[in-house]
Amino acid sequence: MATTAATTEHVIEVPGARLCYETSGAGPLLLLVGAPMGSRGFATITPLLAEHFTVVTYDPRGFLRSTAEDPDAEVTLDLLTDDVHRLLTVLGDAPAYVFGSSGGASIALDLLTRHPEQVRAVVAHEAPLVELLPDAAELRAALQDVCETYTGQGRNEGLKKYAALTGVERFSRPPGGGRHEVTDFASFTPPADVRAILDRFFAHVLRPTALYRPDLSALRAASARVVVGGGTESKGQLSHRSATALAGELGTGLVDFPGDHTGFQGEPEPFVRLLRQVLTETA
Repeated sequence: MATTAATTEHVIEVPGARLCYETSGAGPLLLLVGAPMGSRGFATITPLLAEHFTVVTYDPRGFLRSTAEDPDAEVTLDLLTDDVHRLLTVLGDAPAYVFGSSGGASIALDLLTRHPEQVRAVVAHEAPLVELLPDAAELRAALQDVCETYTGQGRNEGLKKYAALTGVERFSRPPGGGRHEVTDFASFTPPADVRAILDRFFAHVLRPTALYRPDLSALRAASARVVVGGGTESKGQLSHRSATALAGELGTGLVDFPGDHTGFQGEPEPFVRLLRQVLTETA
């Protein structure tokens, strides 16, 4: 266990992996979930939220400090959700607020469906739920093509197709340098840690999180409130489209969070103000 300022680092063993997680602050439990984003991806908002919550962040299996016994093993959404379930079990019996971003929002929704007793409220920010969209068949094929291109033709060709499909052209590396906005994929050379994240994401995590079909009946019936968010600057992009579709299926309004797909990095203060507001409304 190592402590830096008010943040404490921990490790837990789960089947097939070793997960690193961090805690900071005091108050109600708030778990931040990203995929492929780990703890440092939330570095801009964690200290702001820690003034009001006990904030927990973690690196998903195989990313950054968290290891996987077999890096080539298939990754399913059930497996990713089970990791979060086991992490919350270690943290205690009280239900948690859960904020999920991108693929992490898919995990958060699945957690509520499978382990509702662990969830006090979910904020799902831009989950890439292509199965909810009318062009789902075309999107499934496009996602498969992106992953095959990444593996067969190289990182930059895969990223080019990914950006064209999703509209996401920024790749995060906070703290220390912020986000990389890519304008020329032919010459894009990310740092080694970002390369490792991207390689695992396209090989093992993009498809299970993006092709997840949420149990809409279970989400509608859940006692915990589900808040669906989209970025004010990402309208028309794939994940914003799917967030809009999810909000429509659940019969709730889409909450407009500041910024783009990772608006909490670019506009942390207004993002946290709104996040606190919607979480308070669920109390």
